[in-house]
Amino acid sequence: MPRPRKWRRVCQLPESDLFGPQQDQRPGRKILSMTVEEYETIRLIDLEGLTQEVCADRMEVARTTVQRIYNDARKKLAASLVEGHLLKIEGGDYKLCDEVDQQMGCGRCRRHRFGQVSQQGSPSE
Repeated sequence: MPRPRKWRRVCQLPESDLFGPQQDQRPGRKILSMTVEEYETIRLIDLEGLTQEVCADRMEVARTTVQRIYNDARKKLAASLVEGHLLKIEGGDYKLCDEVDQQMGCGRCRRHRFGQVSQQGSPSE
């Protein structure tokens, strides 16, 4: 029996989940699928400037797992930019952080910083 997949902690889902060239309207364009955890590694490492080790701590996985996820995400981003494919962010093995996570030190999450509504439907700040 295969080992069960470990859930990766993600602070926020992307506001947009489809990216690509706007002028190209040809039918049958290739769509690359990026998982939510791949998106999160790009956000944490490239946008927030965190190391892979800190990113791994935030996502509650091993550094080598983050390294693999990050490399896969960068290849998909490059293919989308260079070859003009659409990039759709969907799926994966993740859990969104919640109010309990915020109390345990997850106050840096974008969801909490910008006062967005949590999963329970109450303001998070």
